[in-house]
Amino acid sequence: MKKNPIVQLPILRSSYENLTNAERRIADYIMDNPHTFIKQTVSDIASSTKSSEITVSRFCKKLGFNGLQNLKIALASGIKPSNNLNYQNIETTDSYQLIAGKIFQNITDGLNDTLKLLNFADVDHAVTLLSKAKRIAAYGFGNSATICKDIETRFIRFGIPVQAYSDSHQQFTSASLLNKNDVIIAVSHTGSSTELLESVKIAKQNAAKIIAITSYSNSALSKLADITLTGMGREVHYRSEAMASRLIHIAIVDLLYTGMSIKKHTSYVKNINKMRKVIAQKRNT
Repeated sequence: MKKNPIVQLPILRSSYENLTNAERRIADYIMDNPHTFIKQTVSDIASSTKSSEITVSRFCKKLGFNGLQNLKIALASGIKPSNNLNYQNIETTDSYQLIAGKIFQNITDGLNDTLKLLNFADVDHAVTLLSKAKRIAAYGFGNSATICKDIETRFIRFGIPVQAYSDSHQQFTSASLLNKNDVIIAVSHTGSSTELLESVKIAKQNAAKIIAITSYSNSALSKLADITLTGMGREVHYRSEAMASRLIHIAIVDLLYTGMSIKKHTSYVKNINKMRKVIAQKRNT
């Protein structure tokens, strides 16, 4: 996908992989010509992208907009001044100070993108499901497995059994033993891992609830999940998009954790005090 750093429309990036070839031409055209696009009619856009007016209309709706005008409004609000055009790319001649500035800025931009992508009614629903769960299982591979381990380490403080699984056989076994009272948090950058999808399908057959954390809102995982929370990092040369998104996904987990600590405040505070007391005793022995 061609990327113009002045365009800040996260939904374009999170939906790109699931667009048709004709729709991708429209997305690429927007990224390369945002100012021109805003001034054009449906006919103009169809002609410029060698597509049809129906395809342009379908493209807008696939992104979640009622029509072209709504897409233009969202695009206009996300166009930044062009003085940051080269800010995202890391060069071999960059100093560590400059590299750090670029990486940190991209993390910040990714977090701001995620604020635009998140549906906070879904966040509330996810927190409610987790707070009522009898068991929580976290599934993920690779970089996503580290996020799942973080979920296991922190969510156990709510007094709910929680386990992270990064092995496909263990995921299958876990999924086969879940029921309607249990919740899976499935973490995947692309949302297309075959083994993860199979684990989720097994869990769904047993009526477990599925919360997906992914970078692509229309991914295969999203279509299986009861709730999808989408967050996407910015691409930087010498640093993969998946690595950037890992930090964004951790931030989403932080949001769920904070929501849980509020919803289960009394028991959470009680458990934290117990935990700190035991840890303090261990430090003194």
